[in-house]
Amino acid sequence: MPAIDWEDPFCGEGANCFRLGTDTDGNAYIAVAGKEDAPLTDTREALRALIRDIKTGKADHLL
Repeated sequence: MPAIDWEDPFCGEGANCFRLGTDTDGNAYIAVAGKEDAPLTDTREALRALIRDIKTGKADHLL
């Protein structure tokens, strides 16, 4: 696995924490905090799109 530069954890209510990371090859990663050895991987643009969609409320139905 390439070296991943992880951001500080984002934690919601009830301590549901996840981390975002990137590598030098242009990949983006999302992992549950403490489980960084098993991340989901996609492109940075896909991660940007996911974050934009979450901010606009497109994932609110999942909550």
